[in-house]
Amino acid sequence: MRPVDEAILEHLRSEGNLTPDAFEKLDVAVANYASNRLTKLRSYGLVEPAVPGVRGLYRITSNGEAFLDEELDAAELDPVE
Repeated sequence: MRPVDEAILEHLRSEGNLTPDAFEKLDVAVANYASNRLTKLRSYGLVEPAVPGVRGLYRITSNGEAFLDEELDAAELDPVE
């Protein structure tokens, strides 16, 4: 986990579904970097596509919520296939 990952998750929780471009407009990270981090967060089950089969719009998962609530240690997560 990188510091920006927590900011991404916090914004998804407070703002709802977001795109990488939205994170740039919110001054969280440039769109390309946000996209890379979202892909990594998705691989660990912390975010997911807001609409199945549609790339680019993400939402936080229950595991992402648990991480923010300090109920889940990200170090214990394994990548999801």
